[in-house]
Amino acid sequence: MPAIRIVVADDHTLIRRGIVSLLGAEPDMEVVGEAGSGPEAVRQARATTADIVLMDIAMPNGNGLDATRDIGRESPGTRVLILTVHDREDYLFQALRAGAAGYILKGADTQDLLSAIRAVHQGGVYLYPTVTKKVLADYMRRVDSGEDRASYDNLSERERQVLTLIAQGKTTAEIATALFISPHTVQTHRDHIMEKLDLHRKAELIKYAIRKGLIDADT
Repeated sequence: MPAIRIVVADDHTLIRRGIVSLLGAEPDMEVVGEAGSGPEAVRQARATTADIVLMDIAMPNGNGLDATRDIGRESPGTRVLILTVHDREDYLFQALRAGAAGYILKGADTQDLLSAIRAVHQGGVYLYPTVTKKVLADYMRRVDSGEDRASYDNLSERERQVLTLIAQGKTTAEIATALFISPHTVQTHRDHIMEKLDLHRKAELIKYAIRKGLIDADT
């Protein structure tokens, strides 16, 4: 199976080189380009026909969100995964509106970054854990009011347990301890929950953002 072709876009050379080194050690990933600005990321995506651009938001000469929009127009076969320090829902949903397929923090665990790249490459939308908690807590409130009972009934008993704990703000490690299962199993349940609730699709996440007033319906 061909390796995932990745362009790494970050204006901080040390950070960029560290990411390149990390990804280069993965047998299913290949870094095919680097960029230190938004326009350069757009050019690299086009020149390399990359599968993924790992994109910082704050870069000189055009930010990562503008570059994400340009890549969507010029290189529709390339998916953008935002990698940023900004832990805010409004930034996440701006990125999704710009066409990004995922959003992960620079402080994330290495394995979370690798999982995010693979998920986006497979056609999914990666949602970082802080927002996952908020989205699922909002979903649980709607279940309690009767709005989403049908989708909730499709979850297994274990998935409901994991869902409740995520909505309460528990970490993967805390959930694993509480349920006497491995962190990997918790992550698998989380992925199944998001798929069953249709929250891996960008449109559903944007609908959530509109409902919460994070973006305007007509933007």
